[in-house]
Amino acid sequence: MKIVIANSKHIVYAKAICSCIDESAKMRGTGIARRTPEYIIRKMESGNAVIAIENNEFAGFCYIEVWGHGKYVAHSGLIVSPKHRGKGLAKIIKKNVFDLSKEKFPKAKIFGITTGKAVMRINFELGYQPVSFSELTDDPEFWKGCQTCKNYDILTRTERSMCLCTGMLYNPNNGQNNKLS
Repeated sequence: MKIVIANSKHIVYAKAICSCIDESAKMRGTGIARRTPEYIIRKMESGNAVIAIENNEFAGFCYIEVWGHGKYVAHSGLIVSPKHRGKGLAKIIKKNVFDLSKEKFPKAKIFGITTGKAVMRINFELGYQPVSFSELTDDPEFWKGCQTCKNYDILTRTERSMCLCTGMLYNPNNGQNNKLS
């Protein structure tokens, strides 16, 4: 298994990544913000993604989004292909994208929103804390990304104060320690 910062040579996996994200959301019955292969390709080409490859097949992926003029960084699109699940790969990918975020954006607060218990556990081990949505970015472009989620009506009805997702935040200024090494 090879886990690397994605680049232009990995664009051949963009469609498979998008399909895997969509299928996983359908299987879990959860909402998810959909991304196009073109969007995933931009993340790869900018060096803002981590990919796991095994035998020339995509095994896992996650990307970085920058919000609020660099004050916030979000990790999105964490996915592991079905045949690689249950082996701890999501934790390894998430740790790699977390380290990449801290390297590229050392002063940014890092956040994520998720409905997945496993992702919440990984985030907690990295030093994230559950927070209300008001502590996440107020960048309207971030919240536009939620429009393709089936739970978007909850978010709009509550004026972005609540949803089925849990917001989690790592604040580098709080001296938080991550438990993953």
